[in-house]
Formats: sequence, C-alpha cells, structure tokens
Amino acid sequence: MITVQNNCPYTVWPAAVSGKAVAGQGRRLDRGQTWTLLYPSTKLVKIWARTNCTFDSSGKGKCLTGDCGGLLECKELGAAPVTVAEYGLNDFARKDYFDISVMHGFNVPISLTPTSNGCNKSIRCARDLTAECPNVLRTPGGCHNPCTVYKTNEYCCGVGRCQPTNLSRFFKIRCKDAFTYPEDDPTSTFTCPPGTNYRVEFCP
Repeated sequence: MITVQNNCPYTVWPAAVSGKAVAGQGRRLDRGQTWTLLYPSTKLVKIWARTNCTFDSSGKGKCLTGDCGGLLECKELGAAPVTVAEYGLNDFARKDYFDISVMHGFNVPISLTPTSNGCNKSIRCARDLTAECPNVLRTPGGCHNPCTVYKTNEYCCGVGRCQPTNLSRFFKIRCKDAFTYPEDDPTSTFTCPPGTNYRVEFCP
C-alpha cells in the first residue's frame, strides 16, 4: 500500500504508473488530501506530482509540469521536469528497492517513507529547487536535469565511464538522497523487506 499526501500550499495532480499497462492512475489532490494506492503484485511503480493542471469532465486537459499526453489518468511517465518516487517492489533478492529520482528534473519537493515491516529510512528532496535552479536548467514550473537539456554522454552516460558533473552536483548538494545521474545508485537506492507499505508526501 502506498499513501500519497499533498502538504503543498497548492493543488497537485499526482499520477502513478506501474509495470502493468492497466495501472495508469491520476487524480486531483488539494492541500491536506491523501490518496491510497494498492499494488499487491506490481513490480515497478513511479509516482509524481503534476502542477497547474486543467481537465474537463472526460479527464482530458493539460498541466504545466508532469503532463502525460493530456490525460488525467496517466499511462506513461509525465513530461520533464518531474520529481519521481520510484519503487521496485519485491523486485530482486526478495527486497523492495526505492528511491527519489531527479533524473527527469524537479518540479515539486517530495519525501518517501516506509511505514511498516520495521523499515523507517525516510528519504527526501524537500528544498524548492525551482527557485534555486541554474539558468541553463530553468524552465517554467521546474528545473530540468542536465541530460534532458544537453542530451550528451557527459550528462546522460550512454557509453564509457559515468561521473557526476557540476550540474548533477547542484541537485546532490541540495537533495543528498536523490538519484541525480545515471550511476548514482550507491548513495540513492534504499531497501526494505518485501510487502512494506510506503508514504509519499509532496512538500514534506
């Protein structure tokens, strides 16, 4: 079970996609509201917030950040920039793997907290990076990851040795728990026993 809570002083439209095509979901969350998601057997889940959205009664519309093809209930990961909570649930060696990723940029502060199984390692990217974003990464409503902007091997690590860059360090210094470049696993991937419940908070 994953509980999603909006603590932001503004409305967000969280969305979730999983490894199963039928699992695309999305809804509106006003300040203080929560949304409960159940994944009894899904292996992979990504959750993010969308901002400044408008949708009609049929669930079609658009968002300033995190838009997923104009749909309220997303079928694919939203457009960059988005701060993403990622889970590999009971995925490898009978463990849950979880992280906060800014590999698709940043749009809303987020935390991710296990709430059962004696697992209590809370991780977060709680600063408003949009306000601090370097000019070369700045975009309306958010802050791009350098790979999105430059699409080069230096930032996207397609071949050869993969190293952090000055621009990935901008994110790491401010969000030490976050996955900031393609091989950031050692400092940014965390584990719990399988079947653990989690809480995702926007603006923790």
